[in-house]
Amino acid sequence: MPKGSIELTNARKEEIIAACELLYQTKGFKDITIQDIAKETSFTRTSIYNYFETKEEIFMALLQKEYERWVEELDNVIQNHESMERDEVAKTLAVSLENRELLLKLMSMNHYDMEENSRLERVVEFKEAYGASIKTVDRLLQKFCLDLSDGERQDFIYSFFPFVYGIYPYTRVTDKQREAMEKADVGYVYLSIYQIAYTCAKKLLEKNR
Repeated sequence: MPKGSIELTNARKEEIIAACELLYQTKGFKDITIQDIAKETSFTRTSIYNYFETKEEIFMALLQKEYERWVEELDNVIQNHESMERDEVAKTLAVSLENRELLLKLMSMNHYDMEENSRLERVVEFKEAYGASIKTVDRLLQKFCLDLSDGERQDFIYSFFPFVYGIYPYTRVTDKQREAMEKADVGYVYLSIYQIAYTCAKKLLEKNR
């Protein structure tokens, strides 16, 4: 494929992903259609199928991009700091997630359906970005938490990442959900993304002292 064609393909994919991101600010996944996304781009709904076969592929590409942005932010921290205390590492992770609310929102979606309705090559691309985020957090721990063993870093990662997937629903509650919890006497306490991520990361790091 000529270089120009590759560049054009990538540019159009980015345009489609950006349109999806824009729509997702005000509409839910089930309410967004390929036609809606096409209206926010410079080409037709039919043309979108040249780049993405399903709506799920577009959302997975958006989630992939958010993972890449998160990795970039953490990479900058690793490169620009010589040392950190464990509390600072916990704060760094919390701030990075606070900056990535869209990542957390997408994480809370049903990944099984998203991946099942996407081509294998698209799922592989997504998994590579997901894997890069795990490796980057591991490098953060390796550099700044020198006394953690390989097993302790693995314990942190496999406790922290599943926890991160549930942050968004706990920190973004609708009026209906809030009213229902009040009537059900749940006793919901509002916590910010930073608070809940910092508390978890700090406790996990303290556990391995």
